[in-house]
Amino acid sequence: MTVLLVDAANVVGSRPDGWWRDRAGATVRLLDRLARLTGRQVAGPDGGPLDCTGVVAVVEGRARDVSAPAGVRVVRAPGSGDDALAGCARELAGQGRAVLVVTADRGLRDRLRSGTPVTGPGWLLDRLDELEAGEA
Repeated sequence: MTVLLVDAANVVGSRPDGWWRDRAGATVRLLDRLARLTGRQVAGPDGGPLDCTGVVAVVEGRARDVSAPAGVRVVRAPGSGDDALAGCARELAGQGRAVLVVTADRGLRDRLRSGTPVTGPGWLLDRLDELEAGEA
């Protein structure tokens, strides 16, 4: 039972698909894809099963005003997305919730509590691609 805590800007920026022309639009597309994960079991970063009980996406900058689809809690960073994500990770851990942080940002990784599980955007995008292929 794990909550995915997603650094949306970092995930969006991990694939050179033209996201820089429309950051908000790229974020909306990611959030819509993330909504499919809630309540599903996927292969975790270690290859074992991961039960996704929730998705929290931290958005910032031009993407701050995007709508949140059902199944995704959006945290709108008033300033630094890293500050908001690190705070959210502490909040979830304080509630006793298992969390998996999705980011490739090394500086952000260093700000998380020791032992916080972290994986990169590639793992998440692969899971989303698998879900979409299974629905086709």
